[in-house]
This record gives sequence, C-alpha cells and structure tokens, in this order.
Amino acid sequence: MTTAEMTVFESLESNVRGYCRSWPALFDTASGAWLRDGSGRDYLDFFAGAGALNYGHNNPVLKEALIDYIARDGITHGLDMSTVAKRELLETINKVLLDPRGLDYKVQFPGPTGANAVESALKLARKVTGRTSILNFTNAFHGMTLGALSVTGNATKRAAAGVPLTHVNPMPYDGYLDGAESLAWMERVLDDNSSGVDKPAAVIVETVQGEGGVNVARAQWLRQLSEVCAARGILLIVDDVQMGCGRTGPFFSFEIAGITPDIVTLSKSIGGYGMPLALVLMKRELDQWAPGEHNGTFRGNNPAFVTARVALEHYWTDNRLEESTLAKGEKIHKSFENLSENFAGVSTRGRGMVQGLVFEDASEAGKVSSIAFEEGLLVETSGAEDQVVKLLPPLTITDDELDHGLGILDRAVAMARGGN
Repeated sequence: MTTAEMTVFESLESNVRGYCRSWPALFDTASGAWLRDGSGRDYLDFFAGAGALNYGHNNPVLKEALIDYIARDGITHGLDMSTVAKRELLETINKVLLDPRGLDYKVQFPGPTGANAVESALKLARKVTGRTSILNFTNAFHGMTLGALSVTGNATKRAAAGVPLTHVNPMPYDGYLDGAESLAWMERVLDDNSSGVDKPAAVIVETVQGEGGVNVARAQWLRQLSEVCAARGILLIVDDVQMGCGRTGPFFSFEIAGITPDIVTLSKSIGGYGMPLALVLMKRELDQWAPGEHNGTFRGNNPAFVTARVALEHYWTDNRLEESTLAKGEKIHKSFENLSENFAGVSTRGRGMVQGLVFEDASEAGKVSSIAFEEGLLVETSGAEDQVVKLLPPLTITDDELDHGLGILDRAVAMARGGN
C-alpha cells in the first residue's frame, strides 16, 4: 500500500484497527480462498474472516441466491417480523440440523454478532435459574461486549472494559494444569460450601479455544463437564461461534463428544456469505423470554437468512463437506507434525480445519506470519502470548491451494529460523 493510500486510514480511522497493521495491503476483490489487492497481487487466505467465511469468499452458489433475492426486492431489514426468508431458514434448520441429530431446540435471533449471541445466552441462563454467577475457562474468548468480555480470559481485552467484570469464576480448561484433572477442581469448589464459589447459573465453554491458542478439549473432558453440570442443575452453554458450522468436521463442534448442551451460540459462518447473523439455540423448556425482553435492531438480517439457508441446503444434507474437512485437517496436521520434528521448540495441536503451530519462543510466530504475508499468504497468530500460528482456511479450499499455502508456511518457518 502506498503512502498516499495509507493517509486516509491513518488520518480518519481509529487507532483501534488491528488486522490491517499485520497485513498492510489495500484489498479490493476476493473469490474462493483468494483475495486480490488494488495492484493485482493475489493472497491465499488461511484466515477466512476469522472463521466467518467457511464457504469461501463470494461463494457462487450463495452469491446467486443473494443476487436473486435482492433483485426481486426481498425484505432486507425485518427486525423480528415474520418473513418468507426467515420461515424458510427456520424450516431448513429444523430439517437439516436439528431433526437428524435429535436436537429439540428453539431458535432465537439476537443481534447479528457472536457477542450478541453470547450476551443473550448469559442473560437467559440467569433469568431461567435465578442465579447470577457464570463459570468460564482459562484462555477463553467469547466477545468484546461487557457480558461476553466478563467470561473472556485475555487480560488486555478485559482491561479495556474500564469497569469491573463481575459475577464470573474462571476454571482451568482441559490441559491447563499440565496433566492434572481440571474438572476435579471444579467439582470440589462447586460441592464445598466454604469454597467461596457461588452455585452458577451456567458454564460457558468452547470445545476448541481458537483465540486462546487452539486449545483442544478432549471428548471425554466435554462429556464429564456435561455430567458435572447436569448433576448440579447448572446450564451448559457451548460457544460454537467460531468452531461451529463445520470448522472441526461435524456441523456442531460438540458432536464429537455426544453431548447435548442446554444452549448453543452460533454466528460467523452461520450466515454463509460473511454477512452478519447470529443464532441462539436453547432447549425448549428454557425459552422463558417475555416478548421483547431481549431484542436488537438488526436481528432480522433477511439477506443473511437467505444465504444461511442455501449454505445448509447445499453443504449439509450429506457428509461430503465433513469428510473433506477432516481429510484436509489431517493434511495440515501432518504438515505441522513434520515442522515440529524438524524444528526444536515447535509443536502442533488442533481439530479438523482449525490447526495451530505452537512456538516456545512467541516472537517466532509473529515472524512466521509476517514472512507468510510477504510470500502471499494470510495467516494470523493467537494465544496468550500470540505464540500460535493459527490456520482457519475456507472449508471449500482445494487440495492444490492447501498444498500451496502449506508450502509457504514451511518456507516461512525456515526463514524465521534463519534459513533461506
């Protein structure tokens, strides 16, 4: 990006901007797994809108449906009014997602972001149980509004709230205690009247902590967590905002554990095309909202209803995408295992098509990301110290494109270590 092109961003846009500092390009168009800047240079996207573009940029199937809907003057802004687009989406959710999995959920449309969905879930849990406290987990990330931020672990993000973030108790995530059984501690404090931990309304958890550093919870741990909650009348909220919509293989990331959360939050790729949309799925008996008790001006984003429906119909009526995602995830994992074997202080972890390359020296992850950008690949870092190179490619990426990006990463790691 030229100095002249940078001027308007530096002079008018807030200092809060972040990704543009890591990737200083002036992007113009995008298709599939690729972005192109104003000068015509192409970049392979292993970021996918932080998981909002599981089906790629400008997916042609979704684009055609969206253009047709807009061209016929379909409703754009609908608040929570009944529309044909919403009816068709609800019918498809029931047919494609809920019925085949035996899930008896009601569907809430909160505001159109993941944080809106988390806020709704926390409010509902407190309303239903009459309790105020929430248990969250170390290294969690659930959003940047006050309620969602209160159950987020990152100290820098929490500090930006400017007010105390209360009524939460953090618990150790799976693996946080280096081999010790983290849920034993949780059970102990919940059952000890002198622990100082009030009985919570809910526990909120990510099955894979993406922003926290690609920390993966074992299926056994998730099952045990579900049992701990059920035995004590505590609601279990699974935040599937980033890991849902097939990112880990199955549509819901908790399917691997065979559990049924009380409440599930979805956003990011649920809209299919990258347009804002969020859902809260709740067990039927938990739908105790009074009309209008939680609302939002943009909860009725009807064009997103259309692309969400078409994405479900096109990609989730059979197992092809799930199988493809698992196969591509294994390819990434093997590539990262090779890097771990060839370079000291490097390890890997992940599930499906969220994979992380972990560096003992956190500065190396940033170097790898920067070198990758110079080589034409977008990849971000995550974790408490930004020590993890995190991959979130579109699920629809081709094998050739995936191999191309992994080759760039191989070279970037070697270059970061001083190689050629």
